[in-house]
Amino acid sequence: MQRRYVALFLSLFFLLPVLAQDRTRTRIPIRIPDVPGYKTLACDLHIHTVFSDGSVWPDIRPEEAWREGMDVIAITDHIEYLPHKADLPANHNRSFEIAKPRGDQLDIIVIRGSEVTRDMPPGHLNAIFLDSSIPLDTEEWFDALKAAHDQGAFIFWNHPGWKGQQPDKVARWYPEHSQLLEQGMLHGIEVVNERQYYPEAHRWCIEKKLTMLSNSDIHNPLNLDYKVRQADHRPMTLVFAQDRSVESVKEALFARRTAVYSGALLIGEETFLKPIFTRSVHIKNPAVTIKGDGRTYVQIRNYSDIEYELEFGDEIVELELPDEILALQANRTVLLALRGTSEDRSGTKTFAIPFTVRNLLVGPDIGLKSEFEIEVTFVPEEE
Repeated sequence: MQRRYVALFLSLFFLLPVLAQDRTRTRIPIRIPDVPGYKTLACDLHIHTVFSDGSVWPDIRPEEAWREGMDVIAITDHIEYLPHKADLPANHNRSFEIAKPRGDQLDIIVIRGSEVTRDMPPGHLNAIFLDSSIPLDTEEWFDALKAAHDQGAFIFWNHPGWKGQQPDKVARWYPEHSQLLEQGMLHGIEVVNERQYYPEAHRWCIEKKLTMLSNSDIHNPLNLDYKVRQADHRPMTLVFAQDRSVESVKEALFARRTAVYSGALLIGEETFLKPIFTRSVHIKNPAVTIKGDGRTYVQIRNYSDIEYELEFGDEIVELELPDEILALQANRTVLLALRGTSEDRSGTKTFAIPFTVRNLLVGPDIGLKSEFEIEVTFVPEEE
């Protein structure tokens, strides 16, 4: 009997901290550096609640965002699709009105938006920064988007390759999209929706000067779809804003200052991806010594939450570079092995070691080019 009590005590002793941790509301910061002149804001601009086809009360959404380290969310419930209308009133503004006060308490920017939900073409489009969602409830899809445009909304095309409207999952551009673009009523496209990357949309954003976005389109509670505490973050749009305000986020979106962050992928223009990488990565020992044809190690510290995958290109005559992918793990220091190619080489030389960051895409299947500058002192092998 005494042993039983001891076992029970020990079980409670170890279990109580776990239970306490589960009850504690903690925020996990997102470590991605700012780019020159702008603040990097983590945004999810496509979110649903019970006021359309989601399964979460609206004030939970800013709570989830706060815990995950986000800065901005947009509540974008469907205009046309309301499966819970027998239980909840069809008030297109209500989900935002419930979510915003909680966002204000937690310093999470909550933006009013709606999803215009029509057959393809034109498909589903989000309009955000609305004054009111009610004027979007119209019979014709063009009138709905015109009502959003008249309010100064930022309008973007959702999941262009979604199998619900593109059975073969191939995104197609229709004349209706050209019409919207020509009339200034299409400003961006989701290059990533949920976990799906659309290279066609990526290409359109580059060719047609549209803003790149990446959003969760989340319907369930966050922890049912993503394991946040196990480095499984929701897809997000990185917005490079002048400051942390609704006005600055809107200005940045219209100015196309964004990047797509989904899983291990970071997608965007080199103007933004290059400084994120260079500000994330630090060479701890930029001067090394190689004896003969021996090996030395360069220590590379990654201060960000992004794991970078480096592929080295052309060989350097005096140095042998790794022939496998070097993973710069998030918030870790990694060793880069360099080997000399000559036993009698001597002297000091600075090398620009080129590589491609494979998971930083400046175009479909085009990785970011960069280089490390390393000073190497060669010491001949002693006889």
